[in-house]
Amino acid sequence: MRSSTIVAIATLVLASAPPASRAQAKPCVTPTTACEQWVTLGGGPGRSMFYSTHSLETPNTAVTRALIMVHGAGRNADHYFATAVAAGFLAGALDNTIILSPRLIASPDKPQPNEIMWPNGGNSWRAGGMSPTHPTISSFDFVDELVRKLANKKNFPNLTKIVVAGHSAGGQYATRYEMANKLHGTLGVTMTYVVANPSSYAWPASVRPLPTGDADPAGADKEALGPNGEKLHTQFTYGPFDATKVPNFNRWPAGLDSLAGYTGKMTADQLKKQLVDRPTTYLLGQVDVLPLGGFDSSPTAMAQGPTRRARGEAFFKYVNETLGAKHNAIIVPECGHNDRCIFTTDIVFPVIFPQ
Repeated sequence: MRSSTIVAIATLVLASAPPASRAQAKPCVTPTTACEQWVTLGGGPGRSMFYSTHSLETPNTAVTRALIMVHGAGRNADHYFATAVAAGFLAGALDNTIILSPRLIASPDKPQPNEIMWPNGGNSWRAGGMSPTHPTISSFDFVDELVRKLANKKNFPNLTKIVVAGHSAGGQYATRYEMANKLHGTLGVTMTYVVANPSSYAWPASVRPLPTGDADPAGADKEALGPNGEKLHTQFTYGPFDATKVPNFNRWPAGLDSLAGYTGKMTADQLKKQLVDRPTTYLLGQVDVLPLGGFDSSPTAMAQGPTRRARGEAFFKYVNETLGAKHNAIIVPECGHNDRCIFTTDIVFPVIFPQ
């Protein structure tokens, strides 16, 4: 009798307790309908889908950090959500991290009702381009809205850190979102950025790496070999680029000329300052030195270096040594152009799941 009375009292106490004191829901970890959520943009009815391990609309006191993982050129948010969840599991981070993977669909994808389409091509979804179906909304506005919801203390009172990460085309998104977004430092949370293996960057000056030293095309594919293969290469020099070869080599999103989309009303000086000031880590696969996985071999991209690895190393050196940034770079051992290899490696966990 006494035992049943205690159980009944405990049940009543739990039922009457405020939501914040109850056990938190287990994370949703499969890229299926069960983990799909939608966010309305621009006042609606336009909306976009993302996968998430937890609801953005339900109070959750267990969550202390967030990882937003942006997909690559295949727009396969399901795959990148699975990669990020796998990383969270291996890092022991699933209990206190909310993981999101936004889906930025573009032609020839088929949208759901009211789902916003994003542009491909020049100023694409990778660079904050404006939606062709909702022309007042840019692709950066999508992640902006996710960040705002994550920073809402009503639902996530203990969340203090947000990481925006991406690989390949998602790495292009992450590096340009880092320098362009208008929310950094305004929401009471710490934002950091993780840029993995993009084919191109938005260069902050009209110079480019000269084709010598570690940017010499003749030996760039051998950079991963030898005793220094796992070390960051630094033999880069910079000089003016011959614009007669590629007249638009410095146009946004490859440089800071002719800004458009989300950055259309911003200045080059503003973007340059934000690039330098914001905490960023570049993840470069040790063997990402071959033209595989949608490698951008256009003249504009080739002006930035002969391989993805060389492009990242050259950009990192320029931003730190010439502009005075304090960014970090990691050569991820034995990884090529593969998001799962990159993000599920031990040395990367502290970057995507900061303490």
